[in-house]
Parts: sequence; structure tokens; C-alpha cells
Amino acid sequence: MGPPSSGALTLGQIMMLSEPFELDKLGKDNPVSWQVLADASRLAFADRGLYMADSDFYNVPTGGLLDSSYMRVRSQLITPNKALTEVSAGNPPASNSARLAKDQAIELPSTTHFNVVDGKGNVISMTSSIENVFGSRVMASGFLLNNELTDFSFVSKQGDKLVANRIEANKRPRSSMSPTIVMKEDKPYMAIGSPGGSRIIGYVAQTLVAHLDWGMNIQEAIDQPRMINRFGEMDIEVNTPLEGYAQQFEKMGFKVNARELNSGLHAIRFTENGLEGAADPRREGVAIGE
Repeated sequence: MGPPSSGALTLGQIMMLSEPFELDKLGKDNPVSWQVLADASRLAFADRGLYMADSDFYNVPTGGLLDSSYMRVRSQLITPNKALTEVSAGNPPASNSARLAKDQAIELPSTTHFNVVDGKGNVISMTSSIENVFGSRVMASGFLLNNELTDFSFVSKQGDKLVANRIEANKRPRSSMSPTIVMKEDKPYMAIGSPGGSRIIGYVAQTLVAHLDWGMNIQEAIDQPRMINRFGEMDIEVNTPLEGYAQQFEKMGFKVNARELNSGLHAIRFTENGLEGAADPRREGVAIGE
């Protein structure tokens, strides 16, 4: 899902930034795996905050943000066992960072997601939001009106630098929706997505890593403990094994916050024996089939 959603670009960056560290060999029970994912996410979110907005109003450097050479340089900023201290956006090819200021948006977590595969093999991965519960609390012709203005930056400029995600007439606000269809040999392999505001990106990224790198089935990958690092503070899911790594994360240099992380992941995987479905036990989702 391209701009104005930041989901696909930021998700792609997290996967590319963490790839050189061979998470499959480090494994899910190694704190370094989580540190690498946390720092990859923080680097990706730094680029997100500067460059990602409605592409009808701003020339988002999509190719540059996923350029392999640029990603290789950015991934070299990550040092195993040592958290990043200061992070800023990079300079991807075809970007104009000198003219941009970082945005300040809230992006409230009131979203829904579902995946569908029909009898003919058609696939949909769909995330929808009207921002905040019941949107703007106003109904017109049977529809609740959205409150998506909170996805725009609350400042339009800093000094003489404009924010790409600033409010403008007819402009679409940036989101973090990350409906994803994974392809294998030019065929759909898996559909996945989640609600959760700007944490959606991390939820989906970690689930893909857990399945593709750590060999979990999709239900196990969805069930695993959650960790989110968007802006420097590492959120770890309370009452999970990740809490046992808190002191190690702090020694690495992270500020750690144990809290509830209510992902709502849904996934469908194509297998040789048919479809495999999974839903996040943290919410009311369920996998059904006929």
C-alpha cells in the first residue's frame, strides 16, 4: 500500500535494514535479534517522519528509500548489543532533505483489518480506519465521518523548512496502514495486516520475521510477544518473556517501557494442503473458512 500510507515503505525498510544481521541464525530467543529489529525500526521511522506524505502533493522518493545501496549504508549504523543513541533521517537518492522538516502527528490507534481469499484464489488484505473510536462522532447518510486530521502534522513548518505531511486542501493524511500480500514465485504466499496506529508497521514486520526467519507457523508468529521502537523508547509487551530481557535491553542503551501492545494481526497462508489462517488472540479476530 503506497503513499499516503507509510506502511509499505517503512515495513520494507525494516526488513532490508535487518537483513544483513541474519536474524534466522540469531534466533527469536536472542536479545540481539530484538535490538536489531528495534534499531531498524527507529531508522525507518526517522525516514518516515521526514519523507512520507501524500504523493499527489509531494514527490516521495519511494525508489530511493528502498534503494539497496542506501539501505546498506543505513544498516551499518546498527551495532549488535549497542542501541542507537541519536537517529536522524538519511539522504536517499532523489530526496530533498535540506528543504524538509520532521512532522509531528498523533495517529490514534483505532483501526480494523481483515484478509480474504475466495474460492478462485483472489486475495485481499484490507486495513480501514476512520481515526479514533467512532471517528469524528458525526454520522451523515448512515456513515460515520472520519477524524483523520490527526494523521497530519500538527506543525506545518520549522523555520523556513516545510513539513511534507502538513495540512493542505484536498490532501490525504499519512497513515501507517500496512496491508501486505507476500509473493513467492510470482504467486500469493500470504496475506497479513493489523490495526494499531503507527505500531501497525512493527507488528507486521515482527510477524513476518518470526515466520520467514524463525520458522514459526503463522499462528505462533502472531502469538509471539510484541516489541515496538518508533522514536527511541523500546516498548515491550507486559507479562511476556520479553520482560525477562528488560535489563539486557537497558544495558544496551534502551529506555524500556513494559506495557500492553494490543496488536490485532490476521494472516492467511497458501500451503500445498490448502489455506492456513490465524488471528491475534489479543483481540476478537477469528480465522474461518468454508
